[in-house]
Amino acid sequence: MSLRAALVVFLAVAALVPAVPVFAGSKGCPPGLAKKAQPCVPPGQAKKHAGHIGRGDRVTDYPYHLIRYPDRYGLDPLRPGERYYVVNGQILRVSEETYEVLDVIRAISALLD
Repeated sequence: MSLRAALVVFLAVAALVPAVPVFAGSKGCPPGLAKKAQPCVPPGQAKKHAGHIGRGDRVTDYPYHLIRYPDRYGLDPLRPGERYYVVNGQILRVSEETYEVLDVIRAISALLD
């Protein structure tokens, strides 16, 4: 068999083998993403969600600041068991017991207390 014929046979067999991605570990995460700071999260998704906080998130998962004087921000009085916090430049209404975000109020540019 000539070199050319061997190459044709090799390429034909290679074309029949399905492309199987190589995964790292049992999670099914590609090796490049397994090495990232947030494993298995593509860079665009990590950037998109970085710093975003919404209803149901816990304030304790982020650096936060308790608003002690809500009137300085023009905020409504709170119901018992609620507090206002600032996280990533956003004012949040938070459950005092669970630290769960109940509502995202608005963005701020400076802390006033």
